[in-house]
Amino acid sequence: MKRNFSLIFFLKKGKTDPQGASSIYMRITIDKKRAEMATGKSCLDNQWDNGQLKGGTSLVKTINLYLRQIESKVHEAHRHLLMCNDDITAKNLMDEFLGKDRKARKLTEVFEEHNRQMAELIGIEFAPMTLLRYQTALRHLQQYLREKYKIQDIDIRKIDHQFIADYEFFLRTTRKCNNNSAVKYIKNFKKVIKRCLANGWLTKDPFANFKAKIKLIERPCLSEEQVKALESREFNNERLNRVRDIFLFSCYTGLAYIDIYQLHRSEIIDKNENEKWININRQKTGTPTRVPLLPKAVALLDKYEHHPLCIDQDKAFPVSSNQKMNAYLKEIADLCGITIPLSYHIARHTFATTITLQNGVPIETVSKMLGHKDIRTTQHYAKTLDVKVGRDMAALKERLAAEKTVSKTTVYNYTITK
Repeated sequence: MKRNFSLIFFLKKGKTDPQGASSIYMRITIDKKRAEMATGKSCLDNQWDNGQLKGGTSLVKTINLYLRQIESKVHEAHRHLLMCNDDITAKNLMDEFLGKDRKARKLTEVFEEHNRQMAELIGIEFAPMTLLRYQTALRHLQQYLREKYKIQDIDIRKIDHQFIADYEFFLRTTRKCNNNSAVKYIKNFKKVIKRCLANGWLTKDPFANFKAKIKLIERPCLSEEQVKALESREFNNERLNRVRDIFLFSCYTGLAYIDIYQLHRSEIIDKNENEKWININRQKTGTPTRVPLLPKAVALLDKYEHHPLCIDQDKAFPVSSNQKMNAYLKEIADLCGITIPLSYHIARHTFATTITLQNGVPIETVSKMLGHKDIRTTQHYAKTLDVKVGRDMAALKERLAAEKTVSKTTVYNYTITK
């Protein structure tokens, strides 16, 4: 199979307009086989010279530029056929240039297929919440197409930098997404575009010059006093006591809601005679997580050891839905005078900062217990609290003062001895 081609522009002498101008045609030749098409431009015979117009007028320059652009697009079509390992003939190359005989890939169709395959991998490679995020991203894109372009779907080849920039603007305005939410939906979209590039359905990456950055967010956590206030408060409602206990267990272990919801008694192992560990793989990332249990966490586990639901399903705690648990947590916060909007993310941040780092646990150890693949993720969770800064600086002052005292004593003793 010949992979090279020749391209020429010529005047079709038999095709003239009333002014005597001939049509300019393009001819592609491969293996002595030809494919021709009209360019839609024309000129007088005496203006034509070796594939282009003569002269320096603005019209001549415009037509010559147009012919060069056609030539460039033919070369691009040729590269695409090479990438796809397609049979390269004059007709196929012309059809590729014209966009004929190619199945037009539609954006939402490709996105839906991606989501269908992801759904089949739930529990194997992906968590349910990951699929939910991609499904939401697809709905946002479909709304964007309807409202911006008045269409249900779009050819993926029509997606360019402007399309992406306008979509980001749509997310921030119409959908009222904050910066990080908008960036995450854009990243979901980008993954689908990368799928198109990998399959050869696209030859240019529309995201090539597009930049969007996640902004670091100040993540709140509970102080020692607030944790103690939760521990000491007894509610008249059994439901609130149970939700408070599960929240505190998350504060002492760093487990996310879904990991506590799925936690089984059999996943709590005895490492040593008086030491219990949680031994699980995180639902979100599949990362192995090993957490030694603090005495208060063990006490909370023991409290629900004989709960009927825990016995029947081998569960560590009788956990309700995430929506209900977070609603109850807001009620608990109001009763305890806590102004931070409580959620299980807050518990996880509290474990990272107040329970561990503030008490001298190295960040590498905290990262491993949280099940993070990258320590930079842990740094986003963890804040250096003012109280820890004060303690560290007080310790430094004591150490420097002690060194100064030792230095003076040494000089004094040396002087007397001499």
